[in-house]
Amino acid sequence: MKQKYLLGAGGLLSLFAIWQGGALLLAKSVPIATSLAPQATFESFWWLFSSGEIIPHITASLRRIAVGLGTALLVGVPLGLALGFSKKLEMWCTPSFQLLRMISPLSWMPIVVMLLGVGDLPVYFLLAFASVWSLIISTTAGVKSIDPQWLLLSRSMAASKTETLCKIVVPAIGSHVLTGLRVSMGIAWVVLVPCEMLGVNEGLGYFILDTRDRLAYSELMAAVVIIGLIGWGLDSLLRFALAKGGK
Repeated sequence: MKQKYLLGAGGLLSLFAIWQGGALLLAKSVPIATSLAPQATFESFWWLFSSGEIIPHITASLRRIAVGLGTALLVGVPLGLALGFSKKLEMWCTPSFQLLRMISPLSWMPIVVMLLGVGDLPVYFLLAFASVWSLIISTTAGVKSIDPQWLLLSRSMAASKTETLCKIVVPAIGSHVLTGLRVSMGIAWVVLVPCEMLGVNEGLGYFILDTRDRLAYSELMAAVVIIGLIGWGLDSLLRFALAKGGK
């Protein structure tokens, strides 16, 4: 375990050195690169948090992620259960789902804005659309992995559908759903930033556009680092939950 953390720290230090070296090289031909260097970035990073400037934007982004992922869970898990238990429904839906899954969520942005207007609603829709497919696939796979003997035992003991669902199905598919949620969260977090560049006045994506317009490039780079750290933290929480669920 100690070696794992040492190697991870070494990798981060290597990334930091590449960042610093790249900024120094670029600064010779592109003076603006000095604003993107680690020192300027971390000075802005500290100021953004100490002044509270970035907090409303982080809060807005996390709220949108929560709503988008929550919607995807409410839609994806029941659909995955239905597909897992019904072979005919799976054959009926799979071609359509595969077609929709392969369309970039960002390609829907102009259409969604025309239909839903600007604001949070189109962002919620795009995040849910982007993240629902992994949940459907993982839940379906979880249902198919259930030992048929357990379902047969449930029927032989005259268990109701609700009892079977709560006592057998849900515990069996829990790790699959968490894995799908982890994938979905990663997709949603990546999609969030460009979505927030569209008709909203807060959020990390909006903040990046704002810093660009203000020519505050060190703040822009600090926002990029913040996005990476928050995404890493969210993924770590889900990995922790997955590890606990697997025990």
